[in-house]
Amino acid sequence: MGPPGGGGGRGGAFRGVDEARQRELNAAAPHVPHLWRRVAALFRPYKGQLALTAVLVIAGAAVAVVPPLLVQKIFDHALFPVHDGHVQSVDVRLLVILCAAMFGLFLLSAALNIGQTWSTASVGNAVTGDLRVQLFEHLQDMELAFFTRTKTGVIQSRLQNDVGGVSGVLTNTVTSILGNVVTVAASVVTMVVLNWRLTIIALVLLPILVVVQRKVGQRRVRIAAATQESLSELTAITQESLSVSGVMLSKSFNRQRVDSAKYREQNDQQVALQVRRAMSGSGFMAVVGVIMSSVPVVIYLVSGLFMSHGNVVISAGTIVAFTTVLARVLQPMTGLMRVALDVQTSQALFARIFEYLDLVPAVADAPDAITVEEAPGPIGRIEYRDVVFAYPDAAPGSRPTLDGVSFVAEPGRHVAFVGPSGAGKTTIMYLTPRLYEATSGSVLFAGEDVRRLVGTSIIDHVGIVSQETYLFHATIAENLRYAKPDATDDDLVRACTDANIHHVIAGFENGYDTIVGERGYRLSGGEKQRLAIARVLLKNPPVLLLDEATSALDTVSERVVQEALERAAVGRTTLSVAHRLSTVRDADVINVLVDGRIVESGDHDDLLALGGVYAGLVAEQR
Repeated sequence: MGPPGGGGGRGGAFRGVDEARQRELNAAAPHVPHLWRRVAALFRPYKGQLALTAVLVIAGAAVAVVPPLLVQKIFDHALFPVHDGHVQSVDVRLLVILCAAMFGLFLLSAALNIGQTWSTASVGNAVTGDLRVQLFEHLQDMELAFFTRTKTGVIQSRLQNDVGGVSGVLTNTVTSILGNVVTVAASVVTMVVLNWRLTIIALVLLPILVVVQRKVGQRRVRIAAATQESLSELTAITQESLSVSGVMLSKSFNRQRVDSAKYREQNDQQVALQVRRAMSGSGFMAVVGVIMSSVPVVIYLVSGLFMSHGNVVISAGTIVAFTTVLARVLQPMTGLMRVALDVQTSQALFARIFEYLDLVPAVADAPDAITVEEAPGPIGRIEYRDVVFAYPDAAPGSRPTLDGVSFVAEPGRHVAFVGPSGAGKTTIMYLTPRLYEATSGSVLFAGEDVRRLVGTSIIDHVGIVSQETYLFHATIAENLRYAKPDATDDDLVRACTDANIHHVIAGFENGYDTIVGERGYRLSGGEKQRLAIARVLLKNPPVLLLDEATSALDTVSERVVQEALERAAVGRTTLSVAHRLSTVRDADVINVLVDGRIVESGDHDDLLALGGVYAGLVAEQR
């Protein structure tokens, strides 16, 4: 028996089917105006290769319809030539010529198919790659708030599963449609030339099949949207549960069975949706296959009836050639219907991709933005003028996180912010480099409102050390060079020495080539923090933002890291947020925040003498 609520066994499987059907009913692909026009625009940079592909496809289709005409000639003029109503002996010379021509056409067709495959794969995969990069770069431009409200796994699913899902359509659809249309058109013309009566009989059912195919496709769009939504959830669960942090949390609370049950339940839905997606067009395609396969039988029957009544004379060569052409036209017609279903299905995936591409970043550069170097004030000067800020998802009517905050940090000065949790201290760290944007008031950097500055230019002049240090699963050197890719080994040693971490790295067997593990789990908290400080020192910015950089450390680690921070802050404008007041007592100015307002401001001695909020906080920590 599976774990409670886990969807295990047959009960879980049936529940997955029911939930999958409900998800299908509720699913709707996002509405994206001019969707197919935008998809077509993806191919614009590859017009030359598309033209070559089109030539190869048309040539291949044209070559493919010639052999049936040669078959007619072989039967009626080489194998069974008729003269004055009598069958003559085999024309060996003509037979050899016609057979050699057919063999040459087969070789040419094979060569054209190879070229078409290369051209199709090149264009399709290039467009898929462009779309993936375009989506990745657009997501990088989104504001920080987007990532705080969206699961990482959901974002990954859009980037990987959705783009991967349309890859086949982008790679094969254009050439498949073009090739099949040309083949069908050329084949129909050939059939009309051979016998127009048989052509009408052969094609009479097509309009009905097209109508049915459209209805089946509309249903598959809904199923595809539900499938991708379920896959996003599955990816999100995987990303959260199987990361180092997720596994540690799961093991710490012994929740592995519960997490497995949650995964199994979502997986049951995914399996059920995939089955429904596969089966949604199978019945239709089976009917199409039966009808298409039966058409030659009908042609034989009708031809016999025509000739039995003596009204129409149809030669054996014509019947053989006609059914040969018909066999060639049935496959591309079936392919066209299958492609039409795939295109309709991909509509949901394209809509989800363009939905993300259409997201407008809440924080973006102004058209006339200038760089920090062009700003009127000294680099390193930070000023807040009556700044009000409320997070986008804050409840209506709730008090803002920052409410009328004003202060000035002169170049090279250390300004600290203290106060109870939720007072708005960290928000100041977000607003200064414009990771968020003030609701009202002004944040000035180098004498210019940050809204008028190029965002990347601000970031180039800022170094951030937060409580949560992020390290890649790479070597220490690679993590350090993330800040300065061209840094030399001597630069790394100098930065790490200033950050009090070089002697630790030197003690590792592989030194700076030591792999730190995911999120730096092979290092202690203090070591990670000092590595983060070294990374910032390597960047060498004029402004340093310290967001409770030592609050999660033990006393010994805190003292070592604090020494590194003090050394790093020399000559730089420093804004720091601190929970432990001992780390900011030497700051030039300490601002006390309560409920989003600065209620006290001064140095350590002044604030103690004031006997207010700060003095109370100091007393609590003694």
